[in-house]
Amino acid sequence: MNKHDLQKSIDPTATISPQVWKLLRHRIVNNDLPPGHKLSEGEIAMELGVSRQPVREAFIKLAGEGFVMIRPQRSTLVREIDVETVLQLRFVREAVEADIVSTLAEDPDPSLVKDLRAELKRQRSIRKGDPQAFYRADQDFHRILMEAAGKGVAWKYIDEINGQMDRVRVLSYGIFPIEALIEQHADIVEKIAVGNQGGANLAMRNHLNEMLRTLPEIVQQNPEHFENITGLESSKLLPKREKNDD
Repeated sequence: MNKHDLQKSIDPTATISPQVWKLLRHRIVNNDLPPGHKLSEGEIAMELGVSRQPVREAFIKLAGEGFVMIRPQRSTLVREIDVETVLQLRFVREAVEADIVSTLAEDPDPSLVKDLRAELKRQRSIRKGDPQAFYRADQDFHRILMEAAGKGVAWKYIDEINGQMDRVRVLSYGIFPIEALIEQHADIVEKIAVGNQGGANLAMRNHLNEMLRTLPEIVQQNPEHFENITGLESSKLLPKREKNDD
């Protein structure tokens, strides 16, 4: 993204700091700003056409979320992905979203199923080699499920805390075929459509855990992106595939 595009992404009529935070967070998640990358408060302010204060505020929030490390009087660095944090966050998301699809399957809404199938069609239209486009489509799919269950506020919470796991998801697209992830989405949708609560629950759990099952391989191929990897292979927090006989 060039300087002109960066400045266009900032709405001067809205509060600046959250916009800067969102932009930098998005670039870190999508690996545009990889671990170890130095972030300059002054340079970013100049690139975005804003003052240094909102950039400083964005850095502080990103540091609180574990995305950056602020070194006073020196520089701010993009941090590596903390493996332990990723494994812990998996429990939160799995518990919430598995329950959501069970609820939706209890009384299937034909209009929701139609919308979800349209989303699947959109996902299949994304050309190969465009992980960022699929990441956005994947986010939309899970958001629609949450909002359909009346849990829009819960989705905003999950979306905000899930950044570290999302960083791994982006890296996983180079290992686990996107086509297979789409078919997992399709399985969830069909389980909802026929009112199979147990099947929908299990399909969602397997889908969310797919990335973590390949986590050791992701770490092996991208060691510079991770910290706290000691003992990963033997971790009891790594999920195992559950068989879905429904």
